[in-house]
Amino acid sequence: MRIAQICPPWFSVPPAGYGGIEWVVALLADGLAERGHDVTLFASGSSTTKAKLVSEFDEPPGGTMLGQIWFEAVHAVSAYKHKDEFDIIHDHCGLVGPSIGANIGGPPVVHTLHGPFTEQAKRYYRLTSPPLHLVAISEAQRAACPDLNYAGTVHNGIDLSAYRMRADKEDYLLFLGRINREKGPEIAVEVAARAGMKLKMAVKMTEPFEQQYWREVIEPRLTGSEEVLGEISVEEKATLLAGARATVFPIQWPEPFGLVMTESMACGTPVLAFPRGAAPEVIVDGVTGYLPETIDEMVACVDRLDRIDPAACRAHVEARFGAASMVEGYERIFKALLAGSR
Repeated sequence: MRIAQICPPWFSVPPAGYGGIEWVVALLADGLAERGHDVTLFASGSSTTKAKLVSEFDEPPGGTMLGQIWFEAVHAVSAYKHKDEFDIIHDHCGLVGPSIGANIGGPPVVHTLHGPFTEQAKRYYRLTSPPLHLVAISEAQRAACPDLNYAGTVHNGIDLSAYRMRADKEDYLLFLGRINREKGPEIAVEVAARAGMKLKMAVKMTEPFEQQYWREVIEPRLTGSEEVLGEISVEEKATLLAGARATVFPIQWPEPFGLVMTESMACGTPVLAFPRGAAPEVIVDGVTGYLPETIDEMVACVDRLDRIDPAACRAHVEARFGAASMVEGYERIFKALLAGSR
């Protein structure tokens, strides 16, 4: 198959630091190329891939430019000008790219739903699918808006070789993610303080609203025992995950997937998460982590972490959330769509 993978332009593929979508696209582009497909990746020029790379920007326009519509529009228009060169187009972008794909004609356009189903998002996708063929990244996400043109559900995968399983743990909890209300970083601070545990925080707060949330909500709650890190490399992240007693994932919204959970379990580290969004789909309660309903219950779960077998955490990810499973899932969808179009 001749496959186009269109990634958002904001970060390189794979990303040097933060970037969940970019990691998914990197693994997909490389995995499909390794399986013999002719893959073209539309991404920023600093990207590295086993596919053919086509770039409109020499460097990713992230940072303060993140989300500015001009960059997204230029990137999407330049990619879809090549539409007739492909059997199938797989678009991971926001609104501009899928809008073009839904109206321009040509090969089937698959669009992965990387974000939440707000009321605005539901209205948009009801207008664009069909002709867009949507892929949900969890059954929980799909259930939030079941009346769309779904081609299937494919869980996000990770590169298992990048995450070493470690059985002996150190005495700290870990919070890893963006600084905003949805991720609940202030709850991670409270849980660690009440459990008498050190908390390491590897956080992204480059955007103004993230910095404001840190100043107004997080900083007043810090006890002084926290170790706060900025954005870190993949290697540093894997080391932190492997050494933690648990990763605290106190989401305050219906997270459609959450790569941090699978990355943590791949290192043999259990996850403490509220049972929202895809968390119950990813974590096996009592086996690879815990799904408490309240902060009090999450604090109590810290005392039960020794009951979790690190090897069981790793095995769970190997069976369900490796890159190979994700690549095979999309390959099946692409083949089915092409068979149907013929």
